[in-house]
Amino acid sequence: MGKLFIVLGILFIIIGLIWTFIGKLPGDIVIRKGNFTMYFPIVTSIIISIILSVLFFIFGRFR
Repeated sequence: MGKLFIVLGILFIIIGLIWTFIGKLPGDIVIRKGNFTMYFPIVTSIIISIILSVLFFIFGRFR
């Protein structure tokens, strides 16, 4: 159980670092009105979707 938490912690750190670098790409929509900010990470979501699709395809080929 302890090893699982260590692996999950490392995975969350890696995801956080990746999100920091690709979190605000050109094409993401930001709406700012006074006190209110809304952020739509459309391009970031598309890139993450493509990466996950490729990874699942590669892992599926080895299964």
